[in-house]
Amino acid sequence: MDIEEIKRKKLMELQKRMATNTISEEEQQALQLQQEYELQKRKILRQILTEPARARLARLRLAKPELAAQVELQLIQLAQMGRIQVPVSDEELKSLLEKLHEMSKSKRGEIKFIRK
Repeated sequence: MDIEEIKRKKLMELQKRMATNTISEEEQQALQLQQEYELQKRKILRQILTEPARARLARLRLAKPELAAQVELQLIQLAQMGRIQVPVSDEELKSLLEKLHEMSKSKRGEIKFIRK
């Protein structure tokens, strides 16, 4: 091995390290933005939901995380538009969940088997 080949290998190793550091920095920034978004979302939900409604939403998040995320987003949007009365009680949250259930039920459709 001559000196040029060693330099080239070290340069390639350095470039690989730099590339992995750049990716990890971008991932860290994305993770930090995601954490800030979650904190803001929690803060807004704390303001617009009563304690029993927050507890119901937390239980829903444990059982069905996708549905809970959808409900959280919808609650925030409705509150920002002024279409719901703040703070949202547990009963209002239950009615909203029932409406979402009815909407998803109608979208799925039903399959009927006719036997002769």
